[in-house]
Amino acid sequence: MFRAVIVSFLLCGVLWPQSSQPASTQGKPKSSSAQLAVPPSPSSARTPSRYHPARFAGRAGTHYRLLWGVESLSVKWAESGEVIRFSYRVLDADKAKTLSDKKLEPSLIDERAHVKLVVPVMDKVGKLRQTSTPEAGKTYWMLFSNRGGYVKRGDRVNVVIGNFHADGLVVD
Repeated sequence: MFRAVIVSFLLCGVLWPQSSQPASTQGKPKSSSAQLAVPPSPSSARTPSRYHPARFAGRAGTHYRLLWGVESLSVKWAESGEVIRFSYRVLDADKAKTLSDKKLEPSLIDERAHVKLVVPVMDKVGKLRQTSTPEAGKTYWMLFSNRGGYVKRGDRVNVVIGNFHADGLVVD
């Protein structure tokens, strides 16, 4: 038994000089803030990504650019869901004339909710859409009335203006 006490005493003596601090900090005095500091978690240490995926990768984006002269099609849920805003950027003004034609009635169709939204007409303002002659490089918009909140964020909708069909747009 005496021998077991001596062996355990020697082992404690051997382990005692070793500390949990790295060798580079052994000569420095310990500070209480260094002991209390908690390393940041991996999720909070990440920097935000600047990558934004293309909405219409491949053929769909090429289709809208070449056939209709537009890009950056987007559908957004606005004004607490009372209106849905459809916007697009014009690349070729001649090809994009169909989208701003006053004679054509635009509609937004949500097949899941079984609704067809139209552009509302205000008494003093008129239709809530831009119908000026399109210019290359400018962004144009139109609003669809969503009274009743049938169309929700994340829904896939189709925008139809005459022969123009933009199918499968996701409402942001």
